[in-house]
Amino acid sequence: MKGQGADPVLVFKDFTFQYQAQAEPTLYDINLTVRRGEKILILGPSGSGKSTLAHCINGLVPHAFKGRSSGSLTIAGKDARTLDIFAISGIVGTVLQDTDGQFVGLSAGEDIAFAAENDMVPWDEMRRRVAEAARLVDMEGHLAKSPQDLSGGQKQRISLAGILLMDTEILLFDEPLANLDPAAGKEAVELIHRLQEETGKTVLIVEHRLEDVLHRPVDRIVVIDRGRIIADLPPPDLLAADLLRKTGIREPLYLSALRCAGLEIRAEDRPEDPAALRFDAGRLRSWAGELPPEKTAAVAPPLLELRDLRFRYGAGEGPPALDGVSFTLARGECAALAGENGAGKSTLAALICGFHRPLSGQILLRGRDLASLSIKERAEHIGFVLQNPNRMISFPLIFDETALGLRNRGVGEGEIRDRVQGILHVCGLYPFRNWPVSALSYGQKKRLTIASILVLRPSLLILDEPTAGQDYRHYSDIMEFLRRLNQEQDLTLLLITHDMYLMLEYARHALVLAQGKLIADDAPSAVLTDGGVIARGRLKETSLSDLARRSGIADGALLVRRFIRQEALIRSGRQDRGFSS
Repeated sequence: MKGQGADPVLVFKDFTFQYQAQAEPTLYDINLTVRRGEKILILGPSGSGKSTLAHCINGLVPHAFKGRSSGSLTIAGKDARTLDIFAISGIVGTVLQDTDGQFVGLSAGEDIAFAAENDMVPWDEMRRRVAEAARLVDMEGHLAKSPQDLSGGQKQRISLAGILLMDTEILLFDEPLANLDPAAGKEAVELIHRLQEETGKTVLIVEHRLEDVLHRPVDRIVVIDRGRIIADLPPPDLLAADLLRKTGIREPLYLSALRCAGLEIRAEDRPEDPAALRFDAGRLRSWAGELPPEKTAAVAPPLLELRDLRFRYGAGEGPPALDGVSFTLARGECAALAGENGAGKSTLAALICGFHRPLSGQILLRGRDLASLSIKERAEHIGFVLQNPNRMISFPLIFDETALGLRNRGVGEGEIRDRVQGILHVCGLYPFRNWPVSALSYGQKKRLTIASILVLRPSLLILDEPTAGQDYRHYSDIMEFLRRLNQEQDLTLLLITHDMYLMLEYARHALVLAQGKLIADDAPSAVLTDGGVIARGRLKETSLSDLARRSGIADGALLVRRFIRQEALIRSGRQDRGFSS
């Protein structure tokens, strides 16, 4: 284990913290020692306290977020209470989840140089440091670019380069994978690992996407739940235990498949490394072969048809944002739309909703060409839910927010009351109908934005990253709620997503865009076992495909389908919880 025997660089001892506005502490009796050179994953469900722990480490608590603490926190041998936030920033470098909120320069190079400029480093020395930091993150050729011209993964690299230039002892990554497509997320994990190997710095990663982080090894995993550290273990010991599922954290998919097949997971079998994991391949092959025949579903009539759709931003001669896209969604189906950042997914949604007009091609709803319909007229049939619910909310009260669309259409107050109350019942928000929106959790706000669209009775609902930033428990609650709407309300869903597991578990139809072209239109199990599509779409092969190869299962999609069928049976046996708060 790295760091073993090295000096402690971070020590929490009997540490408790309570925010000024909270009635109870957020962190209780934290005892944690981090040694120089360690790479540690801090894991926990939403609301567990892991972000507060990170804020204590980088000084945002108590300098930006006020509160009371007891016990002690030592950073690089110094009592944190004696350090101001500037002093802490010289020891702990933080790469935020929202990299846009971290940029201060007009170009990537200026942003990297910001700290050196503040320290009045001579020009030649500053240029040398910036070039070296950019080299470490493979961004030498992008220093003149504006931050707005960078992808999500590139922005993260520039932020990291700025931290590396400061030469802090600790690198703290706050949800580094949240806004990245699958390929960029994999590259981010590889970059963090390489930097830690080359620099020997202490690395702390705050994430809930366990399997993605374990693409490269970590020394320890610290699990936080309800403000307490409930585990501090090497990965093999944690993965062999049953703690993750009880805590509401998703274990790696390949381990879930092995458990479904009745195989025992032991620490000595290397569960943290799917390439080295020891398991009974014959038993897994037998289980995969038990896949019962799927019931043939009745063919539903088409709801949405796109025919040879083309679109280009501006009047330039560059490549089109969408180039000849054609596909059909049947009434009542759930489809996933995937592809790397910039592939054209959001552009496609904007065209369907009427925010943009195509250069050529047709969009038909129930056979009717939508070209002549305004945005308002299309909204009577098509709903669009943004990734961030705060960008959709206009009114302070829940009832008024849900009623907004109906009032804009001139519906009578009596009918509005009945329809709003009905949809709030469906969405599990009726008990809060007179509450202020500000009193809702993030998940409840997401549910509210869906309610405000559903009350208009659309036939198609487009959702942009419906589970982004959610832990497994909230992810499951959101998707089970959407599944119920899909099945019981006969609502057609189009889910724009980077989450390959969501595509596998909930969608029956997968669409993949790459550079404005549709490169796949098939079942999710077929798409995610097609190496060509995965490479072109910058998707991520699931660990089930690798497990199938290691088991000698020729058709990787067979194991995927068997696992998804088993997961569906497990879900159908559970009480439908809807959204959790």
